[in-house]
Amino acid sequence: MSKIKEENQILIMLAFFSISIGLWENFRQLWLQDNNFSVVDISNIISIGTLISVIGIILVGRYIKIEKLKIFVTLSLFIKFFNFLFLLKLNNTNHNILISISVILDVLSGYLIITSIYPLITTIVKNNTIYSKRKLTEYLFRDIGVLVGGLLIGKNIIGVLVNYNICLFISTIFLGLSIIIMFDMTACKKIEEKKESNISIIKYILKNKLQIVYTIYTFIGSMAFSTALGLKMLTFTNYLNFSDSYATNYLLIIGLIADGIGILALKYFTPKNDYVTITIKFGIRLVSYMIAFLADNMIVTLIAITWSILISTAYENICDGYYINSVNTAYQLRYTNFRYIVKYLGEALGVFLCGIMYEIGLRYMFGLSAIFIIVQITLAYILIYMRKHNSIGEKIC
Repeated sequence: MSKIKEENQILIMLAFFSISIGLWENFRQLWLQDNNFSVVDISNIISIGTLISVIGIILVGRYIKIEKLKIFVTLSLFIKFFNFLFLLKLNNTNHNILISISVILDVLSGYLIITSIYPLITTIVKNNTIYSKRKLTEYLFRDIGVLVGGLLIGKNIIGVLVNYNICLFISTIFLGLSIIIMFDMTACKKIEEKKESNISIIKYILKNKLQIVYTIYTFIGSMAFSTALGLKMLTFTNYLNFSDSYATNYLLIIGLIADGIGILALKYFTPKNDYVTITIKFGIRLVSYMIAFLADNMIVTLIAITWSILISTAYENICDGYYINSVNTAYQLRYTNFRYIVKYLGEALGVFLCGIMYEIGLRYMFGLSAIFIIVQITLAYILIYMRKHNSIGEKIC
């Protein structure tokens, strides 16, 4: 293991971790439903967990120094591991308060780990390629986790019926493997420490108009996506009448194709004109959501969901990479934490709105999301304009 570059060790750890969360989070909503939680209860629990995660990220940014990130991530993985064991014991016990608290902790620990990965990598290397590799690793191996669940759910293996709790157990095993990789990495050479500035990240961002607009864009984009797809497994099984296995396999296939499109787009398909890129990524999504709202047809809705997932990983370098990598490494941890805070606030509000729209009707989830996407596209175009005019959006260094 010591011969592997440290950034690759982090990506290997992320791969095992992503398999774990891909497997578990794909069925988490259904696991809660099996434990007698309503759709509104589920959306509220996830929203609360996400909001608490924002507080956790703030505290991490305030008190965890970048040279301590490896220790922090390792500890967070251990906490998540033991919380998984606790959830396994709570299944079908009707201890709804304990289950709620444990799921909130699950959401919190997952977000804290994901938030810390890229800052940890940037202490070793930072460029658009490694950013895209980090994102694609997470997405690809999440889908592998979904694959594991899709292959096993409902099957009888050596006399044991694979249900949602068994999938949680398998997820715990993969999480344990990520801990082993991370623990081994802590024994490697010390990562170079980066001196951080004393200037607050808020003041740092407010000095640059480009970053202000990007912050708003991140919030709106996260809210738009979660409003439509924040409860997608419940949407597939309850509204579209897919079985849990069929829904899993469908999402897996679409997710894997999306990963392939993301890789090909990064290498071959990125248009030279960034306005065209943004239009492809978000414009077609907007049109499909509007049609889904107006048509109120299950097939049209399925097409809208499918396209949204297919394009989700493509053009990450255009939509996010430049703005993130323009930040000086000395600010990277606090900036990344701030960005995730904004993103998760948008996600929490989006999932909350998704739960409300879910109860009103499926079409309204996509109608409301379409309104947010209009704002998101407008902001994306403004960002491209600002980026190309240095007098307005000077690079942060």
